[in-house]
Amino acid sequence: MKTFFYLVAVFLIAATSVNAQTKKDGTLDMRYNVNKQSQVNTYSVPTSTYTVPNTTNTSVQYQSGYTKSNGTVVQPYNKTAPNSTNTDNFSTTPNTNPYTGQTGTRAQDYTPAASNYGKGQTIQTGPNGGQYYINGNGNKTYVPKR
Repeated sequence: MKTFFYLVAVFLIAATSVNAQTKKDGTLDMRYNVNKQSQVNTYSVPTSTYTVPNTTNTSVQYQSGYTKSNGTVVQPYNKTAPNSTNTDNFSTTPNTNPYTGQTGTRAQDYTPAASNYGKGQTIQTGPNGGQYYINGNGNKTYVPKR
Protein backbone atom coordinates (compact mmCIF):
# COMPACT_ATOMS: atom_id res chain seq x y z
CA MET A 1 0.00 0.00 0.00
CA LYS A 2 2.89 2.31 0.80
CA THR A 3 4.28 1.71 -2.70
CA PHE A 4 0.95 2.66 -4.27
CA PHE A 5 0.87 6.05 -2.50
CA TYR A 6 4.49 6.63 -3.46
CA LEU A 7 3.72 5.98 -7.16
CA VAL A 8 0.68 8.28 -7.04
CA ALA A 9 2.79 11.04 -5.47
CA VAL A 10 5.50 10.66 -8.14
CA PHE A 11 2.87 10.76 -10.88
CA LEU A 12 1.29 13.96 -9.50
CA ILE A 13 4.65 15.68 -9.22
CA ALA A 14 5.55 14.72 -12.80
CA ALA A 15 2.16 15.87 -14.12
CA THR A 16 2.37 19.26 -12.41
CA SER A 17 5.96 19.91 -13.53
CA VAL A 18 4.75 20.05 -17.16
CA ASN A 19 2.75 23.18 -16.25
CA ALA A 20 6.02 24.93 -15.40
CA GLN A 21 6.60 25.25 -19.17
CA THR A 22 3.50 27.35 -19.74
CA LYS A 23 2.89 31.02 -19.09
CA LYS A 24 0.34 32.29 -16.56
CA ASP A 25 -2.18 32.70 -19.39
CA GLY A 26 -1.82 28.99 -20.29
CA THR A 27 0.09 29.44 -23.56
CA LEU A 28 3.36 27.62 -24.23
CA ASP A 29 6.52 29.32 -22.99
CA MET A 30 8.76 29.34 -26.09
CA ARG A 31 11.93 29.70 -23.99
CA TYR A 32 11.82 25.91 -23.46
CA ASN A 33 13.18 23.75 -26.30
CA VAL A 34 10.49 21.14 -25.66
CA ASN A 35 7.80 23.71 -26.46
CA LYS A 36 9.61 24.87 -29.61
CA GLN A 37 9.75 21.30 -30.87
CA SER A 38 6.13 20.61 -30.02
CA GLN A 39 4.90 23.64 -31.95
CA VAL A 40 2.57 22.29 -34.63
CA ASN A 41 3.39 23.45 -38.13
CA THR A 42 0.13 24.09 -40.00
CA TYR A 43 1.87 25.08 -43.25
CA SER A 44 1.40 22.67 -46.12
CA VAL A 45 3.70 22.56 -49.13
CA PRO A 46 1.81 23.03 -52.42
CA THR A 47 1.34 19.73 -54.22
CA SER A 48 0.78 21.17 -57.71
CA THR A 49 3.59 21.43 -60.22
CA TYR A 50 4.56 25.01 -60.98
CA THR A 51 6.35 26.30 -64.04
CA VAL A 52 8.87 28.97 -63.18
CA PRO A 53 8.67 31.83 -65.70
CA ASN A 54 11.74 32.52 -67.86
CA THR A 55 12.24 35.90 -66.17
CA THR A 56 13.00 34.35 -62.79
CA ASN A 57 15.85 32.31 -61.44
CA THR A 58 15.02 28.65 -62.17
CA SER A 59 17.22 27.48 -59.31
CA VAL A 60 14.82 27.39 -56.36
CA GLN A 61 15.69 26.56 -52.75
CA TYR A 62 13.34 25.36 -50.03
CA GLN A 63 13.78 27.38 -46.83
CA SER A 64 12.72 25.42 -43.74
CA GLY A 65 10.56 27.13 -41.16
CA TYR A 66 12.22 28.53 -38.06
CA THR A 67 11.59 30.60 -34.94
CA LYS A 68 13.17 34.05 -34.61
CA SER A 69 14.83 35.12 -31.37
CA ASN A 70 11.76 37.24 -30.55
CA GLY A 71 9.49 34.16 -30.75
CA THR A 72 8.01 34.85 -34.21
CA VAL A 73 7.46 31.63 -36.13
CA VAL A 74 8.43 31.88 -39.81
CA GLN A 75 6.69 29.32 -42.04
CA PRO A 76 8.75 27.41 -44.62
CA TYR A 77 8.87 28.86 -48.13
CA ASN A 78 10.56 28.57 -51.54
CA LYS A 79 13.10 31.19 -52.62
CA THR A 80 15.39 31.75 -55.57
CA ALA A 81 18.98 30.65 -55.12
CA PRO A 82 21.46 33.48 -54.50
CA ASN A 83 23.36 34.86 -57.47
CA SER A 84 25.02 38.13 -58.48
CA THR A 85 21.81 40.00 -59.39
CA ASN A 86 18.29 40.56 -58.09
CA THR A 87 16.66 40.92 -61.52
CA ASP A 88 15.57 37.26 -61.52
CA ASN A 89 14.35 37.04 -57.90
CA PHE A 90 10.70 36.39 -56.97
CA SER A 91 10.67 39.61 -54.89
CA THR A 92 11.80 41.88 -57.75
CA THR A 93 9.42 43.76 -60.05
CA PRO A 94 7.87 42.69 -62.41
CA ASN A 95 8.48 39.02 -61.49
CA THR A 96 5.76 36.85 -59.96
CA ASN A 97 6.37 34.18 -57.35
CA PRO A 98 4.83 31.03 -58.90
CA TYR A 99 4.33 29.46 -55.45
CA THR A 100 2.29 32.31 -53.94
CA GLY A 101 1.11 34.29 -56.98
CA GLN A 102 2.49 37.52 -55.47
CA THR A 103 4.17 40.09 -57.70
CA GLY A 104 7.57 41.36 -56.58
CA THR A 105 7.88 44.87 -55.14
CA ARG A 106 11.65 45.39 -54.92
CA ALA A 107 13.40 47.55 -57.56
CA GLN A 108 15.73 45.83 -60.04
CA ASP A 109 19.47 46.45 -59.76
CA TYR A 110 20.87 49.32 -61.84
CA THR A 111 17.48 50.90 -62.60
CA PRO A 112 16.34 54.47 -61.80
CA ALA A 113 13.99 53.02 -59.16
CA ALA A 114 17.01 51.54 -57.35
CA SER A 115 18.34 55.06 -56.78
CA ASN A 116 15.41 55.81 -54.45
CA TYR A 117 16.50 53.18 -51.91
CA GLY A 118 18.65 54.71 -49.19
CA LYS A 119 18.35 58.22 -50.63
CA GLY A 120 20.53 60.61 -48.65
CA GLN A 121 22.53 57.75 -47.11
CA THR A 122 26.16 56.82 -47.73
CA ILE A 123 26.00 53.59 -49.75
CA GLN A 124 28.76 51.09 -49.03
CA THR A 125 29.74 47.97 -50.97
CA GLY A 126 30.43 44.74 -49.08
CA PRO A 127 33.11 42.15 -49.85
CA ASN A 128 30.68 40.08 -51.96
CA GLY A 129 29.35 43.06 -53.94
CA GLY A 130 26.17 43.76 -51.92
CA GLN A 131 25.35 47.44 -51.42
CA TYR A 132 24.02 48.74 -48.12
CA TYR A 133 23.84 51.69 -45.74
CA ILE A 134 23.91 51.82 -41.96
CA ASN A 135 20.42 52.62 -40.63
CA GLY A 136 19.49 54.52 -37.47
CA ASN A 137 19.76 51.34 -35.36
CA GLY A 138 23.33 50.76 -36.52
CA ASN A 139 22.33 47.78 -38.72
CA LYS A 140 23.04 47.20 -42.41
CA THR A 141 20.12 47.82 -44.76
CA TYR A 142 20.77 46.31 -48.19
CA VAL A 143 19.66 48.20 -51.28
CA PRO A 144 19.45 47.29 -54.99
CA LYS A 145 22.75 47.89 -56.80
CA ARG A 146 23.12 51.32 -58.38
